[in-house]
Amino acid sequence: MAKRRDRRAPPGPDSRTPPAPPAQGARTIDAATHTRISIFFFFLFLFFPIVSVLVYRLIYPPQTYTDTHTDTNKSGSVYERGLVRADVSYEEILAENSKVSENTSSRHYSNPVLAYVTPWNSKGYEIAKRFTSKFTHLSPVWYELKSEGSQLVLEGRHNADIGWISELRTNGNVLVLPRVVLEAFPTQLLRKKQQWQKAIDLIVTECKDMGYDGVVLESWSRWAAYRVLDDQGMRGMALDFVKRLAKSLHSFHFERNNSNLHLQLVYVIPAPRSEELKNYDFGPDDFQSLSEDVDGFSLMTYDFSGPHSPGPNAPLNWIRSSVQMLLGETANRSPSHVDKIFLGINFYGNDFILSEGSGGGAITGREYLSLMEKHRPVLQWKDNFAEHFFIYSDNHINHAVFYPSLKSISLRLAEARSWGAGISIWEIGQGLDYFFDLL
Repeated sequence: MAKRRDRRAPPGPDSRTPPAPPAQGARTIDAATHTRISIFFFFLFLFFPIVSVLVYRLIYPPQTYTDTHTDTNKSGSVYERGLVRADVSYEEILAENSKVSENTSSRHYSNPVLAYVTPWNSKGYEIAKRFTSKFTHLSPVWYELKSEGSQLVLEGRHNADIGWISELRTNGNVLVLPRVVLEAFPTQLLRKKQQWQKAIDLIVTECKDMGYDGVVLESWSRWAAYRVLDDQGMRGMALDFVKRLAKSLHSFHFERNNSNLHLQLVYVIPAPRSEELKNYDFGPDDFQSLSEDVDGFSLMTYDFSGPHSPGPNAPLNWIRSSVQMLLGETANRSPSHVDKIFLGINFYGNDFILSEGSGGGAITGREYLSLMEKHRPVLQWKDNFAEHFFIYSDNHINHAVFYPSLKSISLRLAEARSWGAGISIWEIGQGLDYFFDLL
């Protein structure tokens, strides 16, 4: 390191004569001055950074983080912000969709809420943990019961996430009921009571081994596709199988959070497509037959329209008539067992092609936002089906996009509440964050 040069006066005429040493007093003053300067710079370098940090923090307050979401995404509820209305713009949706109420545990919908989570959409798992208190039941889509020759096998344990379930139970009292799709050949399964028992044992044993709270069973649509429901004898066997499974699940009791519980069965049922019930529809007689045994019915009141018949996802008047048809002559606002219905609400949308033939398909919230950013559409509201939609053109091909909004969801919640029913959501990973303020 280079040495500091001495700051001396130039030599006089007789450079051989050494300069007189400075007086003692001068050396004392210089030392004192040096000491004061040293002390000044010491405190300057010590306190200046501290003062700078304090001033910076006053001007730019720090942001704290919760999970992966910043406080800038927390705000008053969508009701307090006046966002639940028909006249909305794409700019408002883009600006507000990620902002949710700071109180994520308060429930606005007091009836049961069943939410589906799919393994191919990881956002659903995060949403379930973030808003656990909003749900009473969570159904991860994990299992299929299949035929392998003359044997039955239950596939799907590789999808199970026990750590995720543990986090959910730490956050709240939500029940976890994985969905099981009954893909076994209906005629082989229903005609043989031994096959019944094998299927039931596989499901109940899996619940016990994995610590589940029961299952959501889906089978009616497959049975209808195989036309086994056209035969009254086979239809009776199908209903009896569901009853037998429910009773077997109910027979297993367990303790959780100082409560004695039993395994539950929620049964998935399609909504009728026309005003006149078909043989394959799940009707009021079927509902009454099972209502004493199952713990709930997940009513699929969505997918009303498709690529070959573009239109709304779930017209409100169709939802209302579906509940009325299911309840039959008891269809009033307080019928027996209506509280076991989980009225289906879609958190996904559809992007339909309107020209150059038909086509299109389902979209998630992320895709919906991308379409709005790209096309800047004008959103339209239709009272007759109570949904928002917009039209856009891409490469001279016209599209119609139907996706749920705060207004459409709030009206469906009000409809379910008026019946005294719960709701089921397909599926929470496909929705926008601020939808959960409504629950």
